[in-house]
Amino acid sequence: MTKIEPAQNKSAAISADIDTFIAEMTKSSTHTIPGTGRLIFALDATASRNDTWDMACHLQGDMFKTVASVGGLSVQLVYYRDLSECRSSRWVTDTNELTRLMTRIQCRAGRTQMGKVLTHVQKETRLLKVSALVFVGDACEEDDDELIPAASELAEVGVPVFMFQEGNNRAAEHTFREIARVIRGAYCRFDQGSAKQLGELLKAVAVFAVGGIAALEASKDAAAVKLLGQLR
Repeated sequence: MTKIEPAQNKSAAISADIDTFIAEMTKSSTHTIPGTGRLIFALDATASRNDTWDMACHLQGDMFKTVASVGGLSVQLVYYRDLSECRSSRWVTDTNELTRLMTRIQCRAGRTQMGKVLTHVQKETRLLKVSALVFVGDACEEDDDELIPAASELAEVGVPVFMFQEGNNRAAEHTFREIARVIRGAYCRFDQGSAKQLGELLKAVAVFAVGGIAALEASKDAAAVKLLGQLR
């Protein structure tokens, strides 16, 4: 993993996916120390995501600002593009620093590299516990026979994974759901029309990573309220 320095029916189906995601999210075995959290934010930066990259940057910025008042969240950005490029930032706590880093990235044609992401998270959490992995992508060209064993290894170290799929690629959906199942995480599908809901869920994941249920209770946003209803 290369290091970088920071510088009508369809909508109903997606809404159902988001509701299911909230329920599944509560099943993950996340145990965090209040006031601490390390979250890896992984992104597919291949050419197919070029049109929505700015949206991803905006949502990440909102997520980070929401938990700033809670404190204690460190985020590492991981992204892949081209045929073999997969990079990770250093861990950062400054929202402007991470946003600047994301806005400098340009999407490029290439193949998915989800396997590298899973392996990287394993290595990071063996050094210091990672609270959660959030992944956003629209496709998966790797074989389940390669990814599922890697997901099983990640499950052994107890990192919950939240898989967000942009669009409706059926093959990707199958793989993303299977990864979430194996790791006892959660899966959600979205499009530009559900960006606001996605943003709320991202913020809820981040707040949960930092301070668990107590932090969610304090945040009082809509996604947190839904999440608390499932946790109790």
